[in-house]
Amino acid sequence: MIAPAMLEQETIQGVMGVKPTGMRKRTSSFPEDSGHSLESILKQLDVFYYTLLQHGNDTELVRQVIKQQFYLICCVTLNNLLLRKDMCSWSKGLQIRYNVCQLEEWLLDKDLQGSGARESLEPLIQAAQLLQIKKKSQDDADAICTMCTALTTQQIVKILSLYTPVNEFEERVSISFIKSVQNLLKDRKESSQLLMDAKIIFSVTFPFNPSSVALETIQLPSSLNLSFLTRV
Repeated sequence: MIAPAMLEQETIQGVMGVKPTGMRKRTSSFPEDSGHSLESILKQLDVFYYTLLQHGNDTELVRQVIKQQFYLICCVTLNNLLLRKDMCSWSKGLQIRYNVCQLEEWLLDKDLQGSGARESLEPLIQAAQLLQIKKKSQDDADAICTMCTALTTQQIVKILSLYTPVNEFEERVSISFIKSVQNLLKDRKESSQLLMDAKIIFSVTFPFNPSSVALETIQLPSSLNLSFLTRV
């Protein structure tokens, strides 16, 4: 559901009407009739959220579950982006950023903006910004290195290498520019892994929330056969 909804569905009409220059027509990795859209993801998130609440889960647990879901959305979307040249264009960056904004609005609507879910989307947000930012001068290279703190050097270089112009007014990213970015990032201490780890599971914290009911006021029904218990 995630990859076609976040990357292939045209949620901003007209933006994706132009195919990247020089790209052969590619069959979608996901059938168009699959019905997966951004709205599908939001509805599925609603199902998770309201099911957790209906079963009496603590608000803090709900926040942790949603954070894990948002990490998965980021992970799957970014990994697909890093493996597909036809997804790396200025217009695709705009599309991704719009979709992320819809997810952020969902968090705000559910009062979950402090759950860490939004922060888990940061690599994807920065990838979208990288697709849209200018990529010519040394100042542009400096800006990219300052902005893309949640992406690894390999991920940044890969996106720049895959970047494909959507029309004749844009240019491919030059090899010299990519090398300039690599040189600026050479001292970073980070993982050399290209793809995000989709198997990461965040640790779960079970909060203690004392009951508002005083225990000394509780009456135990005789049918429970608990007469051997002594009230302290």
